[in-house]
Amino acid sequence: MKTCLVVDDSKVIRKVARHILETLDFAVTEAADGREALDACLASVPDVVLLDWNMPVMSGMDFLRAMREADLPSRPKVVFCTTENGMAYIRAAIEAGADEYVMKPFDRDTLESKLQIVGVA
Repeated sequence: MKTCLVVDDSKVIRKVARHILETLDFAVTEAADGREALDACLASVPDVVLLDWNMPVMSGMDFLRAMREADLPSRPKVVFCTTENGMAYIRAAIEAGADEYVMKPFDRDTLESKLQIVGVA
């Protein structure tokens, strides 16, 4: 079974994402900020990270940079999931190491297609 770490400071978004991902046969773990997400990845690397941009403690971009510098046995696919939709944000996310980008709010079909693009669905 594929694993996904959902990283978002909104409990509602984490719950919605979990529901969608579980219907796609993913085992889901959650983190409320980038620091929790980094700790989770250091403990057990997921196949994919669904990552929010704006969070307290450690932002999505800061998490992405920290994860890239961490000594992980493998690198998970990263799908940024955010309300930030400017081309500059998308470009910055991809340059920082994100594999894909999805806008909130998202639905099952949109998320599934992004997961297929990165090769985990």
